Amino acid sequence: MLNQAHQEKLSSQHLPCLPRLSSFKSHKIASNALPFLPPIRISSMGEPRSCRLWLLVLVFARWYHASIAMTFTISNYCPHPIWPGTLAGAGTPQLSTTGFKLDPGQAVQLAAPAGWSGRIWARTGCVFDADGAGVCQTGDCGGRMECRGAGATPPATLFEVTLDGSGGLDFYDVSLVDGYNLPVVAIPRSRQGGACNATGCMADLNRSCPKELQVDCGGGAIACRSACEAFAQDRYCCSGPYATPDACHPTVYSSIFKSACPRAYSYAYDDRTSTFTCKASDYTIAFCLPTSGWTARAPTVATRRQFTTVAAPRRLTAVAMRRRRRCTITVVSNRRFTATAAEAPVNRP
Repeated sequence: MLNQAHQEKLSSQHLPCLPRLSSFKSHKIASNALPFLPPIRISSMGEPRSCRLWLLVLVFARWYHASIAMTFTISNYCPHPIWPGTLAGAGTPQLSTTGFKLDPGQAVQLAAPAGWSGRIWARTGCVFDADGAGVCQTGDCGGRMECRGAGATPPATLFEVTLDGSGGLDFYDVSLVDGYNLPVVAIPRSRQGGACNATGCMADLNRSCPKELQVDCGGGAIACRSACEAFAQDRYCCSGPYATPDACHPTVYSSIFKSACPRAYSYAYDDRTSTFTCKASDYTIAFCLPTSGWTARAPTVATRRQFTTVAAPRRLTAVAMRRRRRCTITVVSNRRFTATAAEAPVNRP
């Protein structure tokens, strides 16, 4: 039997990385830095390799935290399929998938690295062949299932985020600057136990979209364009002489968006009420989240095999592609808009 003093001496010699190891009882279970790893059993008579193992775990914990910042859970509450797309910002890698199909009631989880920035949106009315080539009525990204660095063709409702930005905070928003195609809500979960603000647009803007902004395929509006895209005028696009916050103000059209979706970006300089910050551990991005009056079952997380399955013709014909593209760009009114007093900029509140 070794007395306590001798055990303490051996502990200090063999395990310098674990101070005062003698205070541990023999075979004490150490607290684990990572909840998904099994507990490490450390003996007060441990060999130097035990110390190296513990250091390895700590290094791995630091690496894991730095490399995998959080998870996006993308959920489809819509009564029809959607095809989410993702686009990484400059200097950050693309996510593990940049485009996939989600049937009603399905959800997918995507891991994002620390410092990631980018956009997530949903496409609608898509048709893809077995090679992943096709077209979508709204939100198309280069005519492919996987967007591969291509952004959403307007109009599309966008979730935008920068992880671990200034002060270690995430910066996030839902934007209607490029128009609207589906309702979406972004719900962060705080890493610090406090509340983080959800944001988004739950209203069906397609129903209240002005005729001159509608994208219509014959059965009613399927998307609502921004005034910038529809009319290409500097004062709607906050460009040219209107390229500063002092010069570019809300218009009648952006005010329609803002009234329906107060937390979403309605025009380029709508920062004050539309950008949110949080230290989040994960985000839920829910399309067509049910509002009061009806309920829906929470989407089930799909496996990668499920959400990459494409039920489509072997190869789309040129006629089918042209027909779908024509529908994509058809609008109720494509005439050049002439501004009148009724469309004068609205003063800021």
